[in-house]
Amino acid sequence: MRRLRIKRYLITGLLTFIPLWVTWLVFKFVLGMLAGIGAPLVGAFVGAISRAWPGLGESLNRGWLLFILALVLTLGALYLLGWLANRVIGQRLLDGFDALLARIPLVQTIYGGTKKLMAVLQQKPTGVQRVVLVDFPRRGMKVVGFVTRVMTEEGTGREMAAVYIPTTPNPTGGYLEVVPLDELTPTDWTMDQAMAFIISGGAVAPDTLPASVTALPRDDAKDHA
Repeated sequence: MRRLRIKRYLITGLLTFIPLWVTWLVFKFVLGMLAGIGAPLVGAFVGAISRAWPGLGESLNRGWLLFILALVLTLGALYLLGWLANRVIGQRLLDGFDALLARIPLVQTIYGGTKKLMAVLQQKPTGVQRVVLVDFPRRGMKVVGFVTRVMTEEGTGREMAAVYIPTTPNPTGGYLEVVPLDELTPTDWTMDQAMAFIISGGAVAPDTLPASVTALPRDDAKDHA
C-alpha cells in the first residue's frame, strides 16, 4: 500500500507539474524572443556606460538585469509602435516604411507575406469559416487549421482553400496545405478557442467536435449538401 501511495503521489505531482512546465516553456520562448530584439541596443548602452563609469557598468552587466532591460525596451517600443499606428502621422510613416521595403525583392516577399497573414487572421472571414478541421497527415486523422484564402482551380472551377496548420505547443511553426473547400470540416470555434486547443495539446477543448460530411449518414449528407 505504501508503494502504491508513493507511485500515486509521484504521478499526481507529475500531472500537476506538466501544465506549469508547458506554460513556462511558452512564456520563456515568447519572452526570450522579445528580449532578444532589444538585447543589442541594451548591450551597446551598457557598454557605453562601462566606458564612462566602469563601476556602474559592472553593476548593470548582469544576465538577469540585461534580460529585463531588453524586455522592457522591446515592450515599450511595441507600445509606441502601436500608438503610432493608430495616429495619422504614424500610418504615414508606416506606409513610407512599407514602400521602402517593397523595393527590396526578397525582404518584400517575406515582410509582405507575413503582414498579409497577420491581417487575414485578425479579420473575420467572409463566406467560409476561419477555423476548420483538415484530414492530416492522412484521411481519418484531423488537425485544426486556419483558412487564409480561397482560390479557384483552373479547368475544374473547384474552390480550393489555403489552410495554415500550426504545430503544438508552439503555433508559430506549421504547414500550409491547399485543400478542396468541400473536404474541410467547418467549426464554430473562435481563434482564441483554437489557439488554446493547440497550445494545450488538446487539453483545453470543447466537449464536442463537428462531424465531417463524409462521416454523416447518407440522408444527412444529402441534406447537408
